[in-house]
Amino acid sequence: MQEQHQFIERASGAIISEQLIGDQSIDLLYNRVREQAPGLFRALTSQRMSAVLGFLHFDINLPVLGATGLDLLKKMGVDWGECLASHQSFTTPRQVFERQIRYWECRPMDADISVVVSPADAKVLIGSLDDIPELFIKEKFFSARELLGPASRWSEGFSGGNFAIFRLTPDKYHYNHLPVSGEVEDIYTVDGSCHSCNPGAQISLASIHAKNRRVVTIINTDVQGGSQVGLVAMVEVVALMIGDIVQCYSEHRYDDPQQLHKGMFVKKGSPKSLYRPGSSTDILLFQQGRVSFCQDLQNNLVRPDVYSRFSAGLGRPLVETDLQVRSSVALVAN
Repeated sequence: MQEQHQFIERASGAIISEQLIGDQSIDLLYNRVREQAPGLFRALTSQRMSAVLGFLHFDINLPVLGATGLDLLKKMGVDWGECLASHQSFTTPRQVFERQIRYWECRPMDADISVVVSPADAKVLIGSLDDIPELFIKEKFFSARELLGPASRWSEGFSGGNFAIFRLTPDKYHYNHLPVSGEVEDIYTVDGSCHSCNPGAQISLASIHAKNRRVVTIINTDVQGGSQVGLVAMVEVVALMIGDIVQCYSEHRYDDPQQLHKGMFVKKGSPKSLYRPGSSTDILLFQQGRVSFCQDLQNNLVRPDVYSRFSAGLGRPLVETDLQVRSSVALVAN
């Protein structure tokens, strides 16, 4: 039986016990199946199988059979008052998952251009790739070279920098927003599998994020109108039941969505992309000495009174904070 997993809700400061979806199945897959039937494990975490599972769970209404409209939204834990569409229009879990919200009203953002904001409604872990105590964490989560791709020319630029890992769960709003303003220096896809972002899976399988399919966007913020925090890598990582990552940047609300390309200037807080569907992860990498994380996130990270599976698996306090998209994450380092 899996132990509980807790996080801190930023808005209230409350310690919350998370009800992890499919926890027993994830434990079975990432322990017994992975060790005893590696071929089956590879098949179950493949892109093809992930797409099939996504269809079964999100398109034919299996998890909430017979529920539509307001009942469906409630069963999936969604505040329908945030949605752009009327609650009557939601008939499948996929429609709920891909919902648009009035983020300009319900997700406020610090107007200071130099403040880095969260790219998603998610639970965040922060850290440094340069701290000696984090060396074991690097082995468990990723190295910059692994995450950005072995052939990437950008990995050395983030050596010794900071990272933030944003874990999205199926009930969350799944549009990603820009954490900074700046110019797109590069955008590319690294192929891979579709592993779960469940904390148990992350502890069981080293460098799990670097094994999944992901889209890497490099943003130069040291340009006119930019956030002035150096290069920022935004990595969108697919996970179990994710069908696709759709790039749909919109400078104003969700109007006129478009693909990102090199040389494009993008604005902090604007929608960038959409996960289809499932659970997923965003990762931000920052260059050494360019940002300082918000103090409350630093304090929460090392709380000894919160039972986190990351803490148990890595032998030191490592606690997530649940926060909203466009809320402040980091400031320009002094």
